[in-house]
Amino acid sequence: MGTIAVSELRANLKKVMQRVEHGETLEITSMGKVVARLVPPEDKRKTARKKLKEIAATAVLRDVISPLDVQWEAETE
Repeated sequence: MGTIAVSELRANLKKVMQRVEHGETLEITSMGKVVARLVPPEDKRKTARKKLKEIAATAVLRDVISPLDVQWEAETE
């Protein structure tokens, strides 16, 4: 995470926004004090894929197509 002064932000807004767009987080300072933080937007697809991978790592897959060894009532009539 980097820091940038308000004056530098004003002078280089387009370049700073490109840095943030590419994933960098910046703290904005005024008179040496942090007053704000610029963070890149959340990539919802990337977040969803990460969660699916986490779920897949713990998922238990079973055979759901083969018949069970249990007789159904409909089969006895």
